[in-house]
Amino acid sequence: MADKMSEAQTKQKLPTLVLGALGVVYGDIGTSPLYALKETFAGHHPLPVVEANILGVLSVMFWTIMLLVSLKYVVIVMRADNRGEGGSMALLSLVSELTSQHPKTKWFVTALSVVAAALFFGDGMITPAISVLSAVEGLDVVSHQFSIYILPVTIIVLTGLFFIQKHGTSVVGMTFGPIMIVWFLSLAIFGIMSIAQSPQVLLALNPIYAYQFLSTDPWLSFLALGAIVLAITGGEALYADMGHFGKHPIRLAWFYFVLPALVLNYFGQGALLLQNPQAIENPFYLLAPAWALVPMVLLATAATVIASQAVISGAFSLASQSVQMGFLPRIAIRQTSDKAQGQIYVPFTNWTLYLAVVFLVFAFQSSSNLAAAYGIAVTGTMSITTILISFVIILYWRWSLAIAIPLISVLLVADLTYFAANAMKIPQGGWFPLGIAVVSFTVLTTWKRGRKLLFAEIERQAVPINVVLDSADSVNRVQGTAVFLASVGEGAPSSLLHNLKHNQVLHERNVLLTVLLEDKPYVSNGNRLLIDNMGNNFFRLRVFYGFMETPDLPAALELCTTRGLPFDLMTTSFFISRALVISGSNPGMMKWRKQLFLALSKNAMNAADFFKIPANRVIEMGTRIEI
Repeated sequence: MADKMSEAQTKQKLPTLVLGALGVVYGDIGTSPLYALKETFAGHHPLPVVEANILGVLSVMFWTIMLLVSLKYVVIVMRADNRGEGGSMALLSLVSELTSQHPKTKWFVTALSVVAAALFFGDGMITPAISVLSAVEGLDVVSHQFSIYILPVTIIVLTGLFFIQKHGTSVVGMTFGPIMIVWFLSLAIFGIMSIAQSPQVLLALNPIYAYQFLSTDPWLSFLALGAIVLAITGGEALYADMGHFGKHPIRLAWFYFVLPALVLNYFGQGALLLQNPQAIENPFYLLAPAWALVPMVLLATAATVIASQAVISGAFSLASQSVQMGFLPRIAIRQTSDKAQGQIYVPFTNWTLYLAVVFLVFAFQSSSNLAAAYGIAVTGTMSITTILISFVIILYWRWSLAIAIPLISVLLVADLTYFAANAMKIPQGGWFPLGIAVVSFTVLTTWKRGRKLLFAEIERQAVPINVVLDSADSVNRVQGTAVFLASVGEGAPSSLLHNLKHNQVLHERNVLLTVLLEDKPYVSNGNRLLIDNMGNNFFRLRVFYGFMETPDLPAALELCTTRGLPFDLMTTSFFISRALVISGSNPGMMKWRKQLFLALSKNAMNAADFFKIPANRVIEMGTRIEI
């Protein structure tokens, strides 16, 4: 009976979840019709606007969407959920479990996942710039006199978008779904109107046209793939946002609404080009009747803001996960909703993205120029996803190799072909996302490696906790509870040793608290704590969090009451070691990376603020550590 009730409740929520998925998940791929076909024919490697090329490009575009989005992401990759969550870090956590017995393989998949995360940061900078700019360029279609306002309006829209992030997106988010419904309906309706005038465009559904296009002039068609891939940018979001809505609503929205609307619009643009090749100037806007141009510019701008919002929110989530998994130093992460756990605001990430987006708009000036920079980060991430999902297919799902290997090979060849085609655009702008990816990868791996060396040195210098326990009876005790933040090792925290050395006292009750990350998105309150009574009123407390969670130590300590270890924050003091890290002769890392680690360490957020410990209960003890 309970199962039936649960199923009924899920069915009642399904329309809301589908609407939410339309508003968040499909913003990026849903706005690709603004520029994908235009860039294929009029971009940096233009194609003659003739019937054979039009049908060939549409055929390649359609079957690419079916293969790399419908089959790969919607059908296969979305099955690889990590306790309901998706995205590069969730997939890394899942694959790490599968390869835990093989250190070299685990290192390989970790490196790939970090590369994917680094590429996403580059993609996250380009998506808002190209999306909003391509929408506002509709002003030039309305009247050439408005062309001088394109860049200022774009900057104003983007500035407003980044400034509202600190207020959260819950209120704005409620309007996303309905706007995207109107957007996709408009795509479909204008597409159908155009197809009705040139129905022969539907011949492109036959894959033979894709084959003829690719084989007639292999080099020209290969270059064209660098623009055709713009039709699937945003496909990764289907997997990354799975935890917010569930795979079923995302699949329903894709197959019954988004996919048909996109295909109809692309084919509608193709039909328009068959009738009027000069419409390549802006086939998306020229699909609309003259009276609908201004409303479509406004609607497109709203849709691209939504697409940008999804990418920005994704960057916030990725930054938060990277901090939790030890790839980034502690940074300010603010919860913007007391109802939705995933709604966060990361100031550093927000303003870094904003400055990069503004730079891109002024540096590249148009969506056509930005299209050259777009694609390489997307195809790189997609290629890595295919490699990682192959581990899941073979090691976890244990598919027959006769099925798995051909399938993986087809997907990987397609991904790598598109990646290679986009690599040809590196001189025209592809260098930017690659440069951002290199910087991001360097920061992520340097911090991870530096932390490992730091903890190893702390462990080497640590005094066994038994030494402290054995001498505890000879030390003066004062009232209250002392909580010492400790690393993973079993030794006594340096803050405890400094307290003994300088203050020569121990509290009545002493707790050694360690925060640990689990290889899963969330940890239930039932599994949050592990308490070990070490005797002499000393306790070792381990607090577990998932990589999607933000640590909150006061909330965790409240749970201790039910485990026989009550806390009163007014009589509890938190002792934190503030390490002064200096560069030494340790050979574990190159000198320039040590200097980078030191710079990151100095700018890391205060541990007390990060763990939400009341400032008036904190005592910091300095220590000097050489790596």
